[in-house]
Amino acid sequence: MTGFGEEMNFKTNKANAMDLHYASITELGDLFRRKQLKPSEVTQASLDRIAQLDKRFNAYATVLAERAMQQAKQCDDELAKGISRGPLHGVPIGLKDLCYTSFAPSAGGTTIHKGFVPAFNATIVDRLERGGAVTLGKLKMTEGAYTSHHPADAAPLNPWNVDYWVGSSSTGSGVATSAGLCYGAIGSDTGGSIRFPSATCGLTGIKPTWGRVSRHGVFPLADSLDHVGPMCRSAADAAAMLGVIAGADPNDPTALRAPVPNYLAQINDGIRGLRIGVDRSYTQQGIDPQVVAALLDAERLLADLGATIREVQFPAYEKLVSQWIPMCSVETAEAHLATYPSRKAEYGPDLAQLIEQGHAMTGVEIAAIHHERLKFSGALAALFEEIDLLLVPTMPVPIPTLTRMSEYGADPTVLLNILRFTAPFDFSGSPTITLPMGMASDAMPLSLQLVGPHLSEHVLVRAGQAYQSVTDWHTRTPPID
Repeated sequence: MTGFGEEMNFKTNKANAMDLHYASITELGDLFRRKQLKPSEVTQASLDRIAQLDKRFNAYATVLAERAMQQAKQCDDELAKGISRGPLHGVPIGLKDLCYTSFAPSAGGTTIHKGFVPAFNATIVDRLERGGAVTLGKLKMTEGAYTSHHPADAAPLNPWNVDYWVGSSSTGSGVATSAGLCYGAIGSDTGGSIRFPSATCGLTGIKPTWGRVSRHGVFPLADSLDHVGPMCRSAADAAAMLGVIAGADPNDPTALRAPVPNYLAQINDGIRGLRIGVDRSYTQQGIDPQVVAALLDAERLLADLGATIREVQFPAYEKLVSQWIPMCSVETAEAHLATYPSRKAEYGPDLAQLIEQGHAMTGVEIAAIHHERLKFSGALAALFEEIDLLLVPTMPVPIPTLTRMSEYGADPTVLLNILRFTAPFDFSGSPTITLPMGMASDAMPLSLQLVGPHLSEHVLVRAGQAYQSVTDWHTRTPPID
């Protein structure tokens, strides 16, 4: 990034102000350390931009301007004294509204929890703020983190083109980060909800290994499928955020106790010798030609960077993907026992239908899904004995328009097709990194995923950094300024 120096005054220089809003987390940290910028200046600029633009894009459920400025000024003072709390110190971020916050409402995209202010923060919120992050506000999401927004809530709009899908359910997180309304955001992923908004908004997102990040104080959609992770503009930024939020948590017994590495320490070590698997049947058959062409370009680049490309056979996944909605329905029904059906009338139609399906499931049906999940997860683990990472698209088609998505809603097979590259890795709990990989003919972003074995996030961010060192897709910004 250029345009920053001792004499920079972004308040009066429009070009530099635009650069500032799209600066990376690592760039901001460097500018703070060199005292070329203050967190309070960056935070005020972010709040000004939210006031200017968010009425167009609806990313924020709650903006915490006064509190954010207080946090930022404290960061100013600490940095002036040479105190550094890490790579997020002074960086303005956004929180998906399923994260409990004792200082702001936490509705989870619902009307039943409107105005609910928890008595405690989610573990990830405390970790981010202890790491010096400045919380700009809570970001909108679909109702209960399922597929659609509650009818009473205005959905976030894609800053690349408001007529196109934003994905689900971390919609506000994707829109805010892409539009320069925060520098990174928390998302959650049960069937693709970090990866879809990252793909549709041109972002880099990490769905960590299940349990790598605590879910204490996070509204569940389906506990055994839910993952929490960062959505940012680059692999390095995502690595910085993941390093702050990951780790064991006494309040979440499912959080993994494995030590958390410094994901930034070896991020520039390259990928020479890394074995990357591709299954051309899985990634090409029935896939849009634009997606296939961009994925092949990415494969060639990874090979040029020194990776070894190996052709593999992906485990049978079709039956498991068809069981994602039934499995999600059962766990969602359990998560909403306190309010459904007692407050059924306050639910939107899609979430209500999902919960009804969950109540109708039998124990035998649930057992069958569990067994299929175990078989797939075992076969995938065996595949990762032969390779280090797997290369797949994020979506089988370029980003659809909102009109097309509305038409898709009547056809359940379309949702299953969209889930083919996301849901399997929620079932297996495998970590993934989502990366922009090109532009479609309609000038909307295209996206790939790298998938790894459990606890391979350090390899994923290294591969993402290597790819982004020779491409500029992640630096592209939506045409809103």
